[in-house]
Amino acid sequence: MRTLGWNPATIIKTGLAYFALVFGAGFVLGSVRVPFLVPRLGERTAELIETPFMLVVVLLAAMFVARRFALPAATSARLAVGFLALGLMLAAEVLLAVVIQDRSLGETIASRDPVSGSVFLAMLVLFALMPLILARAQRARERNAA
Repeated sequence: MRTLGWNPATIIKTGLAYFALVFGAGFVLGSVRVPFLVPRLGERTAELIETPFMLVVVLLAAMFVARRFALPAATSARLAVGFLALGLMLAAEVLLAVVIQDRSLGETIASRDPVSGSVFLAMLVLFALMPLILARAQRARERNAA
């Protein structure tokens, strides 16, 4: 079944892969950040140091899944992938906070550093929008080349 020019199964597979790549990289970076950087530099600085690395991961993961799954450039398809991956990321963050850290969602939000927490929120928005940003950048490059 086709909807809006794209296949829902492709969107789901692409969104799952995008989430898994970024979450996995974040987990690995977090396992370095928490025991090694946080005690020496503090939570805020450690999270801010990790952010550019995560931005590169988000960019590379979005590029990879778009190519690997032949994701259409349609805005609806790109947003569907990004927001599916964002939903999975938020669910994973909440699950980790509640289960592993034994905190409520409210406690988790309240404990966030205002600076690095704001940067984290901005990164989540970029994460959701990156598949669309890449498609728009590709279209602009193609228009300029013509």
